[in-house]
Parts: sequence; structure tokens; C-alpha cells
Amino acid sequence: MLAQLTQLVKDVDGAWAAAIGGMDGLLVEGHATTETDLSLLVAEHAGLLQAAATVYSHSLNVGTPRELYLRGERLSVYLHPITPGYFLLLAVDARSNLGQARLYGRDAARKLEAML
Repeated sequence: MLAQLTQLVKDVDGAWAAAIGGMDGLLVEGHATTETDLSLLVAEHAGLLQAAATVYSHSLNVGTPRELYLRGERLSVYLHPITPGYFLLLAVDARSNLGQARLYGRDAARKLEAML
């Protein structure tokens, strides 16, 4: 799994971290090119993904989210569910390419699903 995450960071322009997180907020595996707390990123984003899933599936009745992209002032994150219990997190900087993040992220999620 680490090889898939490392390759994902290399393939996406502006990517600096990739991780597999559990919906329980625990880090399963991760790779970063900078000093960062991947456990904290996974824990916080698991809550956001769970909240989005609740709103989409229960409040709006439109199904579960297939991906979530959050763009902040200093941090942008692309989230892609892998299985009901796990998700892919890809952290990118301001020069990131969202199209690449989505394309390579979906591909990585499919490959990781077979490993989980």
C-alpha cells in the first residue's frame, strides 16, 4: 500500500502527502514529502467525510458521496472513499492540479481496495 501512496504523490502535481484512513479516524498507511502529522489529517478529515455522508445519504437522500475536495488557504485535500470503512486522502498545495488528483486518486483507490 505504501508503494501506491508514494507513487500517487509523485504522479499528482503539487501533491505532498497521501494516506489511507479508516472511517474511525485512524491512520492505516501514509506517505508525505514534508514533516506533517498524517494521523491528525486523517482523524480530522474522517469526521468531515462522515458528516458529508450523513448529510448526503440521510438528510438529502441522494446517496453517499463519491469524493470530497476541500480547498483551504494553506491546505487542500482530496478525499475518495475506498470501501465503506476506508478512504484515500491526498493533500495538495496551491499549484495542485485537481484533475490529476481526481484521475490518479480514483485509480489508486481501486488498486488499494483490492489490498484492503
